[in-house]
Amino acid sequence: MPEEARSGLRERKKLDTRKALSDAALELMFERGLDNFVREDVAARAGVSLRTFSNYFASKYDALAYRVNYRIRRSAELLRSRPAEEPLWTAIAEALIEPLRDDGVPFGRPTDEQILEVRKLNATPEMQVALARNTIEDLVEAIADRTGTDPKADLYPRLVANVTVGALNAVLNRYVQTDPSVAMSSVLREVFASISEGLPPPPRT
Repeated sequence: MPEEARSGLRERKKLDTRKALSDAALELMFERGLDNFVREDVAARAGVSLRTFSNYFASKYDALAYRVNYRIRRSAELLRSRPAEEPLWTAIAEALIEPLRDDGVPFGRPTDEQILEVRKLNATPEMQVALARNTIEDLVEAIADRTGTDPKADLYPRLVANVTVGALNAVLNRYVQTDPSVAMSSVLREVFASISEGLPPPPRT
């Protein structure tokens, strides 16, 4: 096997291991509660050693935060495949929706107890620190490719990426703070349509 192919397989295996550990952490949080599991439990659930866990993540919070990074990476891949004639913000919205949907399928509609755990997780300083370690470089590069800009020299693709992640986080935070009776995909499409129009203020009531 060529070295390039072997390198690709190694990278794929690393990504699969990271995702498996992140999945295990979320399963344990939903089953036991955020405060009732540790790194050793995550490693055991994923079928790896604690040493292997430590090679990928510093804490259970890093493992949980990786889900956000994983979805952003996947969204960047999907953005590259969206139709070229599709408006930018529409393409971004659709690229965000699929990973969110796929990520939630194994768990079904979140229960009230699960939503409470997500609220607790988002409120912890440890999770905020872990999220700050995530990178949006894949998304920046995908936006740059789509808009014909330079991801390093031009501000535009990084600005769009940061607006994208900020809007996504706002929708997710709202979702777990309110009764999630409206499909998240509908909310995301509405939010990005508003952004595409310059984010006009809502009508006064």
